[in-house]
Amino acid sequence: MNTQVPAPPTLPITEVNALEGRPHSTGLPEVDRVLSGGFVPGSVALLGGEPGVGKSTLLLQVLAACGGRALYVTAEESAQQVRLRAERLGALHPHISLLAETSLPRIRAAIAAHQPDLVVIDSIQAVADPDLASGPGSVTQVRGCAQQLVADAKQSNITTILVGHVTKEGTLAGPRVLEHLVDTVLSFDGDRHHALRMLRAVKHRFGTTHELGLFEMVGDGLRAVPDASQMFLADRRNGVPGSVVTPLLDGHRPLLVEVQALVTLSSLGSPRRSAQGFDQGRLALLLAVLEQRAGLLVAPCDVYASVVGGIRMGEPGGDLAVCVAVASALTGRSIPPGVVVCGEIGLAGELRQAGHTPRRLTEAARLGFSTAIVPRSAVVSVPQLEVIGVSTIAEALAALHIIDLVDPVEEPLVHSAAAH
Repeated sequence: MNTQVPAPPTLPITEVNALEGRPHSTGLPEVDRVLSGGFVPGSVALLGGEPGVGKSTLLLQVLAACGGRALYVTAEESAQQVRLRAERLGALHPHISLLAETSLPRIRAAIAAHQPDLVVIDSIQAVADPDLASGPGSVTQVRGCAQQLVADAKQSNITTILVGHVTKEGTLAGPRVLEHLVDTVLSFDGDRHHALRMLRAVKHRFGTTHELGLFEMVGDGLRAVPDASQMFLADRRNGVPGSVVTPLLDGHRPLLVEVQALVTLSSLGSPRRSAQGFDQGRLALLLAVLEQRAGLLVAPCDVYASVVGGIRMGEPGGDLAVCVAVASALTGRSIPPGVVVCGEIGLAGELRQAGHTPRRLTEAARLGFSTAIVPRSAVVSVPQLEVIGVSTIAEALAALHIIDLVDPVEEPLVHSAAAH
């Protein structure tokens, strides 16, 4: 027998209260930057990262800073372990409640009874629903538990953060539907051999995904890094061949990083090519361009190139820096102090403009750099910075006095800082 379902009431879009969707600050500026202001009440976020990167540390600091009633559900550690970590972080506050539990019905009952403003489930893979016929961490369990927690968060207007495991490839473990269920997917990563940690929003329904939050892991937790460029360049030595500074762009945030290269004559039949912090295939391509378009013989040499500081260069705007660093190491000619380089390199050896070049060079000028080598197409004028535009990789190396260019195609285009 068919039963007719009553139609639910509708609401004109003009009568929807927009104030209910405003974000609330987490108390940590770097997290607020990534979340476009903070967490929206009733939203669900999924935080992923490698084991030991500091996810639990970050969340405890968020709970301590945001205020309001908070419930930390630890499904992998004991309450005593979490308490000891909170003591080390200075996050012992009476408004934070702990629950060591893996049973979904008991977790939901605790949330309903406590009615917190913010809930952390650490981790979703360790939670299990006894009504589902599969083990914890299975696709069925992860999907089923997440669906019920998301529904509860929306109905009770409770901000919920789910901690997720990642695979060895760096992607979130579990069913793909898990990422579609939540409002925000956050990635927390960093090289465990470096103190730097990076927070990014892979998905965010309430704002941009182009922001980057930077932290430094210290003895008492995570410390915000508002001026990352200065930290990356703190230990740099001037006058050393094979070293150059380039302004990268991670989201909307310009970062000045050092690119280093070491070139030695190889004793192997197939010389080594090692790239740290960027794609090794990109290094092979740039070395071929250097040899064919700039006349530098790198084929018989071992080449090691690295982006210093644990940062990863995932954009082509650092191509010129890699080529300049390799050429400098090969010729033994160091880059003049106060110089930054920026640009993408094509297979013909031409330089192409990187996105948001003015923003990159403004950051370089702020840190005291005086000269920038950029593609000629980048018409940029920055106070206190001499901008030199060149057309090819050979012209760029000649402008830096690394090679001697015979019969240049065009004179370098110079925007003098003296004009400002």
